[in-house]
Amino acid sequence: MNQKVTMKEIPSADRPYEKCEKLGAGALSDTELLAVLLRTGTRGENALELASRILYHNGESGILGIHQFSIERLKKIHGVGRVKAVQLSCISELAKRLSKASAGELLSFENPDSIARYYMEDLRHEKQEIMKLLMLNSKSKLIGETNISKGTVNASLITPRELFIEALQKNAVFVIILHNHPSGEPTPSREDRLITRRIQDAGALIGIELLDHIIIGNNCYVSFREEGML
Repeated sequence: MNQKVTMKEIPSADRPYEKCEKLGAGALSDTELLAVLLRTGTRGENALELASRILYHNGESGILGIHQFSIERLKKIHGVGRVKAVQLSCISELAKRLSKASAGELLSFENPDSIARYYMEDLRHEKQEIMKLLMLNSKSKLIGETNISKGTVNASLITPRELFIEALQKNAVFVIILHNHPSGEPTPSREDRLITRRIQDAGALIGIELLDHIIIGNNCYVSFREEGML
């Protein structure tokens, strides 16, 4: 637009604050929600316009793109200074924690769906593959978790010996491994199957049972246990 419109010039019913008060936050679009949180725009640009530009910066996929932004990358967006960059980073982290806390109420380490939901926000936005090891006691209660690999999950780089050292130190009886596919598609690869078999066989020798291997995609997952691959 050649002529910039200020928030005061937008009809009251269309302003995010007033709309939220009247209809509730659920009635706001992603852009409107972000505009409320940003509070102000920048020179020649209102908060709605700035919010829209952030959400779709360099072709990002809307609200999910915020999870991909570091503070330094946010500060490179015109109109986003130090304060707004920190605000946006905290909004992203808060969203993850809210989702995880909600999923935690139903978390059962005997239920692959609840495990996937609990770790979904930790893993589905990652650009690299991360493999986690969950260690459980005889009552299937979590006694420890650790990242055992970051980058391409490769059977030649993940040795059962290193994986089980901490499990033995924790006196774990069961373990679960999970990792993400940055593509968003959780179908197991040949490498995933090989890793699973090696870990399962090694665990059987030392008396620690591999309960499951869960692969996290974009709001979806595959459980080796559910698929009968364990």
